[in-house]
Amino acid sequence: MSDTEKGLVGIVLVSHSAAVAASVVELATGLAGGGTLAPVSPAGGTLDGGLGTSADLIAAAAASVDRGAGVAVLTDLGSAVLTVKALLAEGDELPEGTKLVDAPFVEGAVAAVVTASAGADLAAVEAAAAEAYTYRKV
Repeated sequence: MSDTEKGLVGIVLVSHSAAVAASVVELATGLAGGGTLAPVSPAGGTLDGGLGTSADLIAAAAASVDRGAGVAVLTDLGSAVLTVKALLAEGDELPEGTKLVDAPFVEGAVAAVVTASAGADLAAVEAAAAEAYTYRKV
């Protein structure tokens, strides 16, 4: 961990597909621009590479991005949400300060990564990601 990463909110992107999770990480970090990037990790698919969600992959991803400022978790679809909620309910599977963020997956991920990379706290990262629901395309 670099000194510039210390204290940044971590981001975990949970998808039913490993390829989708990795691609959204690539998009969000690419659009965040140069400079210091918040730690971001995909948690997609199952342990055997199939479609679905894995509590083990989510927990490992959250641990890998934890810098002590909290971890924002964004999900794509229903069972991903349920898996994260179950991990949060267990209480000891995810780093302290992990938050499930209600936001659109792609737009919310970009907003979360940009905001976290600017050094914002977890509440601001969550608010920026959730605000992505208001982005109009037409």
